[in-house]
Amino acid sequence: MNTETSRALFGRAKALIPGGVNSPVRACGSVGADPLFIQSADGCHLTDADGNRFIDYVGSWGPLILGHNHPAVLEAVMDAARRGASFGAPTELEIELAELITEALPAMEMVRMVNSGTEATMSALRLARGYTGRDTIIKFDGCYHGHADTLLVGAGSGVATLNIPGSPGVPASVVAHTLSLPYNDIDGFRKVMAEKGDSAAAVIVEPVAGNMGTVPPADGFLAALREETRRRGALLIFDEVMSGFRVARGGAQILYGIEPDLTCLGKIIGGGLPVGAYGGRKEIMERIAPQGPVYQAGTLSGNPLAMAAGAATLKELKKPGFYRRLEGLSGELAAGLLKAAQDAGIPAVGNRVGSMLGLFFTDRPVRNFEDAKTSNLDLFAAYYKGMRDKGIYLAPSQFEAGFVSAAHTAEAIDRTVGAAREVLDGLRDRFGK
Repeated sequence: MNTETSRALFGRAKALIPGGVNSPVRACGSVGADPLFIQSADGCHLTDADGNRFIDYVGSWGPLILGHNHPAVLEAVMDAARRGASFGAPTELEIELAELITEALPAMEMVRMVNSGTEATMSALRLARGYTGRDTIIKFDGCYHGHADTLLVGAGSGVATLNIPGSPGVPASVVAHTLSLPYNDIDGFRKVMAEKGDSAAAVIVEPVAGNMGTVPPADGFLAALREETRRRGALLIFDEVMSGFRVARGGAQILYGIEPDLTCLGKIIGGGLPVGAYGGRKEIMERIAPQGPVYQAGTLSGNPLAMAAGAATLKELKKPGFYRRLEGLSGELAAGLLKAAQDAGIPAVGNRVGSMLGLFFTDRPVRNFEDAKTSNLDLFAAYYKGMRDKGIYLAPSQFEAGFVSAAHTAEAIDRTVGAAREVLDGLRDRFGK
């Protein structure tokens, strides 16, 4: 595969942009490759600067549940752009998107729009501290909640991929009030809550962990979080930036029947444009300025382009049979990839919730971050490069989820599984049992 143009662009980028990329995991260094520079996309396909075409399972890291350039989203954005990209004043589109969100998530009685998932989580935590008058935050190892200082403890995703232990530049005093516990460890969580729960402002969790690969909650885990936070007067925050509207219409809280106090959203609710939101019970949300004393603001929050793209996307998700078809395609892909590894004699575990999935190259069940880290990263790097050479675009990290969109077809799934079978068969001698 010719990637000469992408290599040249990467060389130019490295002279001007740290690492040549504007988000670390895009650099592809952990898999021994250079990034591809994308020129265009349509449906479930990407085309790079050299004209190579790929079936895409990154989907802009999750937002594009409808696929690239969906006509309804494109029309909505173009219509909004013709009327003005930003006003710094309220628009009806903000209300429309808020109505679509709160209709699908009853626990979100009120919602505040922001510009990214990081903004959503850091704002929700400030609100939790302001509402409870407490300082301690409890999170879980391998759950990434954005790059705010207080949350870069035991983070997964890019931090894990790059082997960064937290991050330089974060003072110890800032994270002194953040505790990180093993994901899915119910007994361990109950013990910590018994000891420190009365000082906890909030427990924040990815209800379906997507930043250590896809890891579903163990039976009873989310219920235990809900029970203990209520008992101790702490708020429960679901970070559904990735899982919101992805694993079900609404998100994991709808799928598992657990109502958090606050929810953080992003990705899908912006239809591919920069967006974030946080919301919850009215009595809590009314503590935000200008109605209350907890300050949070944003120049481009609720900008018309993102609101239009998000509203158009969420309307499409309401159509009958949307999630049923997506579930079917995702199940076929997950089963096919796992069988390809098994037939090649390569140890692998497949996890999936809805249209989020992960294939871990390990011989043990993956229920938390420590399990995920037993994966063979050399094998993953070889698999990644082999799949890319065959026109399959995956996230360049064992610790990232893959995403199926409504634009994927049975033919695309079959082609992907066939490519995986060829690649893994070729790796049998190096990595097979």
